[in-house]
Amino acid sequence: MKTSLTAVLVSLVLAACASAPGTTTTQEASQEITGDSRQSGPGIETAIAARPSVTSADLAAQLQAIQQNSVYFDFNEFVIKPEYHGIIEQLADFMKEHENTTVTLEGNADERGSGEYNLSLGSKRAYAVRKSLEVMGIPSRRIETVSLGEEKPRLACHEERCWKENRRADLIVKQSQ
Repeated sequence: MKTSLTAVLVSLVLAACASAPGTTTTQEASQEITGDSRQSGPGIETAIAARPSVTSADLAAQLQAIQQNSVYFDFNEFVIKPEYHGIIEQLADFMKEHENTTVTLEGNADERGSGEYNLSLGSKRAYAVRKSLEVMGIPSRRIETVSLGEEKPRLACHEERCWKENRRADLIVKQSQ
């Protein structure tokens, strides 16, 4: 969305520089911004040509970049730390641009604690990310939460450096046809 808005604005500036001096009416400016083709005005073709086309390879690369991120949590916590808000915003922006996407949030915990406790904690971590996405405008029908507890560790040693990697929520983005 931001990219297409930027492209339209750049096109408008270029069109204004290329056209003869004069005044632009509100109607002409509106037509240039919305791409209304009923009346042709300067810059409309430029605005359309400047819109970036997203290839399936680009889309796959964006999905992979998003899914490589996780939201990490402190020990026994399910509060999202400020440094992970950007990751959630990136996901929300992507989902807004691609209405056919859904996300599964997989909540994880380290091996400490009982199995039941870790499943509960994983659920709370996934739910915290879900609530953030909903606040950013993503409908709940497009978000699924799953708790894996301690069953899917990223690292399998028994020390803090491993436990830290296992206290997370993973983002699994899917596109439906």
